[in-house]
Amino acid sequence: MSKLILLFLALIPLLCSSFSPETPSDRRVLVLLDDFALKSSHSLFFNSLKSRGFDLHFHLADDPKIALQRYGQYLFDALILFSPTIERFGGSVDAAAILDFVDSGHDLVVAADSNASDLIREIATECGVDFDEDPAALVVDHSGYAVSATEGDHTLIASDDFIKSDVILGSKKIEAPVLFQGIGHSLNPTNSLVLKVLSASPSAFSANPKSKVTTPPSLTGSSISLVSVIQARNNARILISGSLSMFSNRFFRSGVQKAGSPIKHEKSGNEQFLNELSKWVFHERGHLKAVNVQHHKVGEANEPAIYRINDNLEYSVEVYEWSGSAWEPYVADDVQVQFYMMSPYVLKTLSTDGKGRYFTSFKVPDVYGVFQFKVEYEKLGYTSLSLAKQIPVRPFRHNEYERFIPAAYPYYGAAFSMMAGFFVFTAVHLYSK
Repeated sequence: MSKLILLFLALIPLLCSSFSPETPSDRRVLVLLDDFALKSSHSLFFNSLKSRGFDLHFHLADDPKIALQRYGQYLFDALILFSPTIERFGGSVDAAAILDFVDSGHDLVVAADSNASDLIREIATECGVDFDEDPAALVVDHSGYAVSATEGDHTLIASDDFIKSDVILGSKKIEAPVLFQGIGHSLNPTNSLVLKVLSASPSAFSANPKSKVTTPPSLTGSSISLVSVIQARNNARILISGSLSMFSNRFFRSGVQKAGSPIKHEKSGNEQFLNELSKWVFHERGHLKAVNVQHHKVGEANEPAIYRINDNLEYSVEVYEWSGSAWEPYVADDVQVQFYMMSPYVLKTLSTDGKGRYFTSFKVPDVYGVFQFKVEYEKLGYTSLSLAKQIPVRPFRHNEYERFIPAAYPYYGAAFSMMAGFFVFTAVHLYSK
């Protein structure tokens, strides 16, 4: 019995180290590999994650002891699949378990390759990404290939068609093209959550480079995505790449010159591209939180239990962004609040003090019922915010109406004049008797 207690106590730190919105990048990452040799051949990428505070746990993808959760609690906060050839995961891990992992709010990185298994393709498809159905197909580009001593079949591509988003790829421009060698994919048009972050050039196509192309390729031009990302509605983030080689030390350190360009870069853009992209995937950038939601009548400080129609009120909320090490004020001019009952009766853009606080004031509409203060904030690359606070609104009580209406003063005057005339007439009549 004492041994069981000691074992349970030893497991407590593992079960309690799950993702915390307060420290989004203080996380444990499971890395599943086809071969342990990848630890050294891709060490620059892994070392970048370790230097930023991530705790990496390496296992072979078919290890019978691997598990994503234990006793109903997840042991890891992110999963990296560098195992494109795996046909069946070991332990309790399978495609359904990985998708449940994402559905529970955890992050995922998937690197496929020219020999990607049906299992890896299935996971990608469930995330809204469809790899070329031809298992022998590679992305070929006879105009945008990387110049080398042996040009070969032009499957080594130098791509610089990046997504235009500072929050996803950082504010520093990626000067050198990214080396890519692998399979292309398309995005499911019904999935609005998938984004291309690295696209092929208009001259690219997907086909078997070792055979003659006799039919039009299914994937062509800039519609081919080389690297894509997904931010789920629960704010889990996914990265899917068609190349495992692009994460390798060889591609990180290799010089690159794009065909047709006179500029030769001593180092490819792979390291900068993937390090910046991994910061976004692992919530070191673009992760928002909202705190201190407040509302009250103008001139008061306490939140009331109910408002009256036509009350003047103030609403405020604080929004911060995680920088990788601390929470910093999030500054934007597009945060809005709705005063909502079935439909928005009031829609106001919040002002900001530049220190994270957003605020506005407005008059309660002349409609009574149960309202909500709602903030629904969605912006490319940022985690979404969904805030709702319910408050009832009542009409005037019988003793709260104004006794005199300013617009009716002329009528009041006429009535008083008639009454005064009546009293004068009565007095004169009585006096005359």
